[in-house]
Amino acid sequence: MVPVSGDVPRYDLPEPDGFTRVYWDAAARRRLLVRRCGACARAHHYPREFCPHCWSDDVTWQEASGRATLYTWSVVHRNDLPPFGGRTPYVAAVVDLAEGPRMMTEVVECTPGDLRAGTELEVTFRSGVPVFRPSGPGTG
Repeated sequence: MVPVSGDVPRYDLPEPDGFTRVYWDAAARRRLLVRRCGACARAHHYPREFCPHCWSDDVTWQEASGRATLYTWSVVHRNDLPPFGGRTPYVAAVVDLAEGPRMMTEVVECTPGDLRAGTELEVTFRSGVPVFRPSGPGTG
């Protein structure tokens, strides 16, 4: 939770630390990063200092393609935490990144009833936070 002016807490903004600052700084520049293991070559997300697959600490940052497919989602109609209440309804989702990892996110710029598992998505950014939208003709 990040405090803002007037001490009103914001629950939608990350609190970067010394390790995740690279990720959030890249997102502020509209770049999505994942971590890739030098030992087993697998990518992972959320950012960690070790590989969750083989436990190696030989991991580096890699720019992701920004492509993903929709794994699962839920349309949120009520959320009492600021600023989410003003965004309802919104689509909370889990996506499979093209690089392999799953990522929790939000799907934007779509009609929730048109979503299907496997929908192709592309990354976009809102206030320095990666979110996804349907990809294909007419998007961009």
